[in-house]
Amino acid sequence: MAKGRKNGLYSGISEELSALMKTGWADTEQRDLPLDEQAPYAARRRAALSARFPGERLVIPSGNLKTRSNDDTYPFRPYSGYVHMTGDQARDGALVLEPRPDGGHDAYCYRLPRDGRDTDEFWLGYTAELWMGRRASLAESERRLGLSCRDVRTAASELAAAPDAPTRIVRGIDPVLEAAVTTDAERDAALEEVLSELRLVKDVWEIGEMRKAVGSTVSGFTDCVSELSRAVASSERWIEGTFFRRARLEGHSVGYGSICAAGDHATIMHWTDNDGPVRPGDLLLLDAGVETNSLYTADVTRTLPISGSFTPVQRTVYDAVYEAQEAGMAAVKPGAAYREFHVAAQRFLTEKLVEWGFIEGPADRAYELGLQRRFTMAGTGHMLGLDVHDCAQARNEEYVDGVLEPGMVLTVEPGLYFQPDDLTVPEEWRGIGVRIEDDLLVTADGHENLSAGLPRSSDEVEAWMSRVAG
Repeated sequence: MAKGRKNGLYSGISEELSALMKTGWADTEQRDLPLDEQAPYAARRRAALSARFPGERLVIPSGNLKTRSNDDTYPFRPYSGYVHMTGDQARDGALVLEPRPDGGHDAYCYRLPRDGRDTDEFWLGYTAELWMGRRASLAESERRLGLSCRDVRTAASELAAAPDAPTRIVRGIDPVLEAAVTTDAERDAALEEVLSELRLVKDVWEIGEMRKAVGSTVSGFTDCVSELSRAVASSERWIEGTFFRRARLEGHSVGYGSICAAGDHATIMHWTDNDGPVRPGDLLLLDAGVETNSLYTADVTRTLPISGSFTPVQRTVYDAVYEAQEAGMAAVKPGAAYREFHVAAQRFLTEKLVEWGFIEGPADRAYELGLQRRFTMAGTGHMLGLDVHDCAQARNEEYVDGVLEPGMVLTVEPGLYFQPDDLTVPEEWRGIGVRIEDDLLVTADGHENLSAGLPRSSDEVEAWMSRVAG
C-alpha cells in the first residue's frame, strides 16, 4: 500500500473500498501504436555510441522527480542524453547497452510500467496513475520506441547482479542506479563527453525539430511586440507570460527561463526576475526560446526600442552590435574553426570601444588583453539543440577548439552592456544593454540563419515594430 500523508484526512481504507477500487476498469492497452518518427534516428545514435565503447556496459538514466515544496514536484525534464538515445521522455527510466561478444551491444530500456489494478498502488499517493495520469505500458513503449522494455523497479537488483563487464553510468541523474553499479568517475565522465559529442552534428530529423522551435519562437517574439502596450501598462511579466503562452501552445515549454529585461535590466546577462517596469524611451532585451514537444529548443534575442524608435545613443550601440554579429555570422561555414565567429565579433566590438574612448588602444592590444570584456561580458555563442547550451560536456578539442561541420546548429550573439553605475562611460550610455542573437545551421556551402524571420537591423526593427505594434 502506498504511504499516506502524515496529516491526511483519512486514517486508512476499508477492505470494501479497496475491493471497490480494484473492479470495473476497462482494458485501455493500445495495441496498434506506430513506431515513433524519431525511433530509427535514435537507433543510429545508439549504434554510434556502441561503437565507441565495445565490450562495456553503458547505463544512461532519464532522471527522477524532484520535490519543489512539500508534496509538489518540479516539472520533470529528462536527461538530454537519454532523450537523444531513445526518443523517450519518461521519468524513472534508463537505457542500458549490454555488451555482446562480437563487440556490439543489445539495447533495452528500463521504464516505470503501468500501475496494476490488482493492488491499491494505482490510486493511493500523488505519484500513482490515478493522480498523475496514465503511463504507457511496457508493451506500448516497446512498440513506440523500437526497444525492448523492462520494469525499472527491478533495475537496481538486475544491474547489481549482471555478468561482469566494465560498466559506465552517467552520474548525478539517478542515485539508486548509480549505487547499484561499480564504476569509475573518470570513465563515467568520458561517457558523458561522448554523449555530448554525438549531439554536435544534428541529423535530418533533429534539424526539422530545430526549425519548428525557431518558427514558434519567431511567432512568440511577434506576440510580444503586438502586446507591448500592455507590458508598458503592467511590467516585464506581461512579456514573459505572452511568450510562455506561445511556447505552451506550440511546444512543450520554454527552453530556458525567458529574459525579459527592460531598461537597465538589459545590462544583466541572466535577468529572469522579469518584474520591472517597461517604460517608453528604454530598450527591451528579449532573450527567449520555444522548446518543442521533442525537447529541442531555440535561443533568440532581440533588443527593441519600447517606444518604437531608437534614440541616437541607443542606435549607435545597436548598430555596433549588429555589425559585430554580421562579422561573426560571416565566419560560420564548414571547415572554419569554431572560434572564428567569436573572434570576428569580439574584435569588431573592441575596435568600436577603442574608437569611442572607453578602453585604451590600439585595438589589437586591447583584444589580446581582453579589455573589451568589461562591456561584452560573455562569449559570442554556443551549440544549440536538446539543451540551450547543448553538448556542454564535449571535449574542448571537439567543441570550442574544433571545426564547424554541416549539421551543427549554433548561436551568434554579440552584445554590449553599459552598467548603470559605470563611471567610465558618459552618463547617457549608462544602463544601455544590447544583444542580438540568431540560430545558425551550418550547411555544405556556408550557413542558414534559421531565425531570419525576425528583423535584425535597426531600421528593420523599427519598421517591424511599427507594423506589428502600431
